[in-house]
Amino acid sequence: MEHQQAIQALELIKRNMESCIFGKKEEIVWLLTALAAGGHVLIEDVPGTGKTQMVKALARSVGGEFHRIQCNPDLLPTDITGVSIYHPKQEQFVFRPGPIMANVVLADEINRATTKTQSALLEAMEERHVSVDGITYPLPRPFSLFATQNPIEFDGTYTLPEAQLDRFLMKISIGYPDEASEKRLLTEPSAQRSADGLDAVASVQDVLDIQRIAIDVHMDSSVVDYLLALIRGTRSHASLFLGASPRAGVALASCAKAYALLQKRAFVLPDDVKTVAPLVLGHRLHLRPEARMQGATTESVLQQVMKQIPVPVGMER
Repeated sequence: MEHQQAIQALELIKRNMESCIFGKKEEIVWLLTALAAGGHVLIEDVPGTGKTQMVKALARSVGGEFHRIQCNPDLLPTDITGVSIYHPKQEQFVFRPGPIMANVVLADEINRATTKTQSALLEAMEERHVSVDGITYPLPRPFSLFATQNPIEFDGTYTLPEAQLDRFLMKISIGYPDEASEKRLLTEPSAQRSADGLDAVASVQDVLDIQRIAIDVHMDSSVVDYLLALIRGTRSHASLFLGASPRAGVALASCAKAYALLQKRAFVLPDDVKTVAPLVLGHRLHLRPEARMQGATTESVLQQVMKQIPVPVGMER
């Protein structure tokens, strides 16, 4: 697959998802950006906004294997990774894969799972494999985890540890649809089309090719310096006690390249970095208590940092 073919494949997936997801063009772009970058996404929003439908639409569009995990306090790590069961006829233990063994995995209400179960997810997200009874099993390629959590419900939930949050490439919010899209949902039966009925318009091999091409999207040295200045600027800001890590910098570069590809370009602009930065860095930054009391947010602080850093001009393409 060449660069232009990757752009065409992404456009096909985007249009296919839009055929059953209305009023969410920007959010679809974010999911495709994460897919092209080969990362995981945390979707935080209230129930009923279409989180599950959107992830299903993505999985159906690329023809990959899709599994959904409904997280709850009773969920065990082996319920996710799989378990070895003794087979009498073979006189040996046989591994039965868990739902994590898929190309696209949706972990619904991830913050309802216990910390022990979240540790199993952490290994899968970071290492792209699971360990059961001392044996390591690789996950399918490509592999992307999309997790949801409800921001207003706290009973029976477990706060995601910082290490796990850092493994999510992006954190996004779906939000409510605009008035025109919501009216269409109420008045047109065809607008209530389920993602289960979508046909695949790309293959898992296409996704792997897209990810390979996204890595090779050109990033000029001036843009690299701009991105680095942004990352380091978060570490010295007075309102933050924890700035962006080196992993966050790598994630930001990967997302900027993937987003540039979705914009049908073979090079990254500073605006690409600025566009994806809040989604990549927002959940990785932590405010000082006094800044929070003064009404500051990670988004507002990040905007301050970006305003302080000169935007490069005259890049080589």
